[in-house]
Amino acid sequence: MTTVRTPAVAGTFYLNNARKLHEQIQNLLAQVTTVGPAPKAIIAPHAGYIYSGPVAASAYARLRAARDSIHRVVLLGPSHRVGFRGIAVSQMDAFATPLGNIPLDHEAIAQLRELPYVSALERVHVQEHSLEVHLPFLQEVLGDFKLVPLVVGDAEPEQVGAVLELLWGGPETLIVISSDLSHYHAYETARQLDAATSNAIEALRYEDIQGEDACGFHPVNGLLWVARRKHLHGVTIDLRNSGDTAGPRDQVVGYGAYVFSE
Repeated sequence: MTTVRTPAVAGTFYLNNARKLHEQIQNLLAQVTTVGPAPKAIIAPHAGYIYSGPVAASAYARLRAARDSIHRVVLLGPSHRVGFRGIAVSQMDAFATPLGNIPLDHEAIAQLRELPYVSALERVHVQEHSLEVHLPFLQEVLGDFKLVPLVVGDAEPEQVGAVLELLWGGPETLIVISSDLSHYHAYETARQLDAATSNAIEALRYEDIQGEDACGFHPVNGLLWVARRKHLHGVTIDLRNSGDTAGPRDQVVGYGAYVFSE
């Protein structure tokens, strides 16, 4: 029997109708005018599409050039509901969205489970939105691919980095890190804080990024740890907040999109 993780936030964070969801994502992608070469890794936000969708689209639009070459996506995001140490994989056969099912890469997941801090924790995945909101974007911009979904709990940059190095691969593998930036500051304060975080990301200074800077700081810092070792180049391609997209400006959430190339 095939086991499938069903969507937890379809109808709230993004549209639950396949046709309307397709149209929504294509409209977001169509707003991106500057598109460079496909990156090896991206960092993109995970809020509701009306808030962070335009920022996420700026990164995902760049992947269309690699539609036929990317066949595996290693997707890492923070845990919002369950506290735990280490990194949680899923052993489901597929993750579903209104656009269809995405098969999991069980061979890669088996490799990761050899690491002492990686374990199968389905309860961590069931309601977690930090991975789910990226899946429809991936389905729209890529062809056939397998997914390695990883929810990151309390983990050191070196631990997350070891996971990424193990599955780094070549052009067939894309790394996606899910993270928003600062939370619930006034608009101008958020702009200053998020600019400083973006500078640290571009400089690969994972030592300077903490939980108040980015909710996904554990996976972000793991990528920066690897990027420094592999001499990757990181670039900020979009930096906005909910006050720029669809919300008031008294308490905003920051969103950044970043690309890393070899």
